[in-house]
Amino acid sequence: MRPIVQISLDLTNIDEALETAAMALRAGVDWLEAGTPLILAEGLHGVRKLREAFPGIPIVADLKTMDGGYLEAEMMAKAGATHVVVMARAHAETVKCVVQAGRDFGVKVMGDNMVCPDMVAGARWLEDLGCDYIVHHIGYDERRGIAAQGLRMPSPMDQLREVVEAVSIPVQAVGGLSLEQAIRCPEYGAPLVVLGAPLTIDADAFKTADGDLEHSLRLICDAVHAYGN
Repeated sequence: MRPIVQISLDLTNIDEALETAAMALRAGVDWLEAGTPLILAEGLHGVRKLREAFPGIPIVADLKTMDGGYLEAEMMAKAGATHVVVMARAHAETVKCVVQAGRDFGVKVMGDNMVCPDMVAGARWLEDLGCDYIVHHIGYDERRGIAAQGLRMPSPMDQLREVVEAVSIPVQAVGGLSLEQAIRCPEYGAPLVVLGAPLTIDADAFKTADGDLEHSLRLICDAVHAYGN
């Protein structure tokens, strides 16, 4: 699979999300993600607006589904999502329901291994249940809580190679990555690179002299896509 850049629209206003999405696509981003904050704030309306504005662009609905899997996936598919996210800590029947809905409505299923006691085993389990992609994920609260104790903040990079080697489906790493780490994900065999939005561009990396975010994103996309050449 060629490297893909996905921007997570972790925003709470659809107008801001649409503006950011348009800028990201101009810069070379491949997939849009209706991040969990946007899903909570705008719901199906937000996904519909993204689909209306950007026909033909893959849209990931980061539902973090834990129950009611078939209905959630069906609703998002009908609103225009092409990918939905189900959690590994959900019951196996919930994962199966999301997978079945994915088949029935033509959407791909991303299985998220966040807070699995064994992240590698969780990824393998999600694949066995029929997920199309793995989201290898260290959660926001988990990272912050551990760091607040003065301990090293965990990173999805810690076990990324092991997760990639354990499954035969594409993997993305999510959770506190620096831009440099995100760009290197294809080196680890994880071709789906996720960039959070709003973005903080590292002044020592991809920030241009005039602070042009679109140009900075273009540099990032070019660096990721270069792995596919």
